[in-house]
Amino acid sequence: MRISPAPKISIVTCFLNVENYIEETILSVLQQEHDNWELLLIDDGSTDNSTSIAKLYAKRYPSKIFYTDHEGHQNKGASYSRNVAIERATGEYIAFLDADDVWLPVYLKHQLKVLQAHHATMVCEATEYWHNWTRVGKQNVLTQVGTQQNKLFTPPQLLLDLYPLGRGAAPCICGMLVKREAVLRHGGFDDSFKGMYDDQALLIKLYLNDPIYISSTANNRYRQRPESLVHTSHQTGNYHSERKAFLEWLETHLQSQKVKYTQVEKLLGAALMPYRFPLLYFMTRAVPQKAKRMMRSVVPASVKQFVKKAVWV
Repeated sequence: MRISPAPKISIVTCFLNVENYIEETILSVLQQEHDNWELLLIDDGSTDNSTSIAKLYAKRYPSKIFYTDHEGHQNKGASYSRNVAIERATGEYIAFLDADDVWLPVYLKHQLKVLQAHHATMVCEATEYWHNWTRVGKQNVLTQVGTQQNKLFTPPQLLLDLYPLGRGAAPCICGMLVKREAVLRHGGFDDSFKGMYDDQALLIKLYLNDPIYISSTANNRYRQRPESLVHTSHQTGNYHSERKAFLEWLETHLQSQKVKYTQVEKLLGAALMPYRFPLLYFMTRAVPQKAKRMMRSVVPASVKQFVKKAVWV
């Protein structure tokens, strides 16, 4: 009996000036138990030693690791770079690994098994937020995708449950495995996002259209460092302008969809409220929320219990 070969997985790693981390990332791919993979290294205009490290491994493993950069060694952004890799990919599945993160050896094997077992378009697993790679004594944090675990979700539930509209933690890009066909069908990443929210644009498209499995396992490590996009966005004060731009993109995207989801539109309206109607938001949402927090902190528990009982009498 002829045994079918294991499906091929294309691993997308775009990078920019990560000379201190990229080799560790590449080594974590080389250690994978699932060995039918290709690693696409997309240089997004690096000016440090990242380029030479990537080229070295591409030369060392010419049938497995492939290096490319943009014309003139330009910086085009993460979304553009990932789309370049997806177009060149030859695998049935796509996995994303940023050039400062790592996988445990079982990662690809386990993700593929879960995805196939549940007939999902994508599987997203929990992520280990990796602090102790450099900070001795600092504990790593296991962060699950913020919804029910080990379950297959149909559209649009994950958009209701998870950030940026819901309260649950979004999946990290290093914890996702997805069918390449689906990524191409949805047009890949949106090139207008060069940093923050680049992965969210693709996730939104999948949340709205495809079955997605959420797994409680965590075989990936997301390196926590001050230079990361999320840290930089908050430190520079750009977070809210970037969030507003993304929510407006989402509004336009929803309007283009054939299927309308009232609950999603309601959550989006609430998310846009502080940007479009700041005074109304302040009076109807911010002030009551602040008052509620103050009550919790200053009113004794015995009084709260008395009020609760009085309400029900």
